[in-house]
Amino acid sequence: MNMMRLLTTAAVATGLFAGTASAEDMRIALVVKALGIGFFEAAAEGAEEAAKELGGVEIIYTGPTDTTAEGQIEVINALIAQNVDAIAVSANDTDALVPTLKKAMQRGITVISWDSGVAEEGRMAHLNPSSNALIGNMIIKLAADHLPEGGDVAVLSATTTSTNQNTWIEEMNKVMGDYPGINVVATVYGDDLADKSYREAQGLMQSYPDLDAIIAPTSVGIVAAAQAVVDAGKVGQVNVTGLGLPSEMAGAIESGASQSFAIWNPIDLGYSATMLAHQLATEAAKAEPGASISIGRMGAITLDETNSAAMADPFVYDASNIDAFKEIF
Repeated sequence: MNMMRLLTTAAVATGLFAGTASAEDMRIALVVKALGIGFFEAAAEGAEEAAKELGGVEIIYTGPTDTTAEGQIEVINALIAQNVDAIAVSANDTDALVPTLKKAMQRGITVISWDSGVAEEGRMAHLNPSSNALIGNMIIKLAADHLPEGGDVAVLSATTTSTNQNTWIEEMNKVMGDYPGINVVATVYGDDLADKSYREAQGLMQSYPDLDAIIAPTSVGIVAAAQAVVDAGKVGQVNVTGLGLPSEMAGAIESGASQSFAIWNPIDLGYSATMLAHQLATEAAKAEPGASISIGRMGAITLDETNSAAMADPFVYDASNIDAFKEIF
C-alpha cells in the first residue's frame, strides 16, 4: 500500500536539535526515512510532546535527504559517535541497517524501530502503527457506522497478491459477524493504479446498483473510488471509506463522497515511539515477549514473540478534523 510516500549526516552535523539541553539530559534520536516529509515532521511534533511530558529529554530529529538505507546508515553512525542514549528509527530497509544498529546496541545505545521495522537482531523492540486485526476491524466498521440498517458493501483492493491488503481483508471477514446486516457483495482489484481503480469502482456501481459503500484499504484505490462516485452522481448513495491520506482525501470529505476514512496518526506515533525508547533506555521496562509497557497517554502495549507491538486502532478522519491534518500528510 502506497500510503506513506513515505530525512543526512548534514542534519546531524549541523545539529537539528529540538532545543538546548543540559549534559545530564537523555538524548533520543528520532531517525526518519527522509527529512522534509510532512508525515515524519508530524511524528517529530509527537516526539517533542513526549519529551516535554517526560522532562529531561532532548529530541534529535534527523534522517537522510532521500529514502535510502545508505543515508540512514550514515546518520546512525554519526549518532553513535555522539553517544546518544536511544535511537528510534523508521527504516528504509529491513536488513541493511542491522549491522550498524547492532554496533549502536553494543555501545549501550537503546535501539527501537517504529513505523517501518528492522529485523529482530537489529533492534530491541518494534512499534507498529496498528495491527492487522485492528485494521481489518476498522475498515468494515467505517462502512457499518454509516449503515445502521445494514447494506451492501464492496472491497476495492490493490493487487490479488498484495500481502497486507489480503491480510486486512481476511481479518475483516473474521469480524463480519459483529456487523449484522452488512453484506460484502464483491472484491475487486485496481492494482494500485489510479485509472484501473477508477474503472473498477465504476464497474462495482454498475454491477450493484444498490451498493451502499466501497471499502478501499489502499490510498490509491480510495481516492480513485471517491472520484468515481462523484462522477457517477452517487454522492450520498455510495460512501467511500478505507485507508487513505488526509491530504489526498480532503476533497472527498468535502464533497461528501467519503464520510470518514482512517490511517494512523503520525503525532501519536512519534509520541509513542519516544515513550517506548525512554522506557527501555531508563530500564523502566524490559524488551521481552509478553512485556506490558506504558506509552503515556496512548496507554500500554504488549510485546509479542518478536518484541513487536501495535500502537492503537487506525485514527479516523472526517469533516471534524480533516482540515487540521490535510496540510501535514
